[in-house]
Amino acid sequence: MNVEIQKNNSEFGEIVTITYDRQEKLNALNSAGIQELTNAFVSIADNSNVRVVIFTGSGSKSFIGGADINELSNLNENTARNFITSLHELFVLIRHCPVPVVARINGYCLGAGMELAAACDLRIASNHVIFGMPEVKVGIPSVIEAALLPRLIGWGRSNYLVLTGENIDAKTAYEWGFVESLTERDQLNVETDRFVNAILKSGPLAVREQKRLVRQWEILPLDDAIEAGIDSLASAYRTDEPRSRMQPFFDRKNLSTTP
Repeated sequence: MNVEIQKNNSEFGEIVTITYDRQEKLNALNSAGIQELTNAFVSIADNSNVRVVIFTGSGSKSFIGGADINELSNLNENTARNFITSLHELFVLIRHCPVPVVARINGYCLGAGMELAAACDLRIASNHVIFGMPEVKVGIPSVIEAALLPRLIGWGRSNYLVLTGENIDAKTAYEWGFVESLTERDQLNVETDRFVNAILKSGPLAVREQKRLVRQWEILPLDDAIEAGIDSLASAYRTDEPRSRMQPFFDRKNLSTTP
């Protein structure tokens, strides 16, 4: 078994941690691992109790070290299409998971690993991490969710990564805007918890709707994206969440003005 699913219940809801474990191969993704991860994300997609998902690699050396080069070396035109399609379908599941997916980047984040991180909603990295898109160095282009990179770090920086295959350090990845937070290795769990707790303290329905809306922002023309937001705000009032979460503000205000 390459995938561990850990569920922790908090007062605000369920936190799911998905850990990919092939430490002996730097957590490289092979077909079996891709299928297990696909099953993991499918299994939580309809669970209304889940509030946030943390994705990480096992150990401290590698997040995801890329696609398994041993498997890549034995592909042909047809099997290559099947392999990369299955990997893309996994990334689609992550991007459309109904709750935020936080990448806890604990080591090498290369190729398919950087694409997986890009598919997540938020990225937190240890300051020893190395990032890169080395595919051209082994004779194949960077594809599928590598297409997200220009949106995250710009065209020139994306071109540098995919055309040269050169790596960058964690500080550079942070300065380029690929990761949202950079921390010491021994503080990675603490920083991840900080992000998770902020999500947990927000309205669960609002967070789910916000993620859905962000996905729409990515594909809709600007005017349509704005209109989609109007619909989202109005639909929030079909539930009691806005009223119940605004009430404490008024309660505090009333207490502060009481003689």
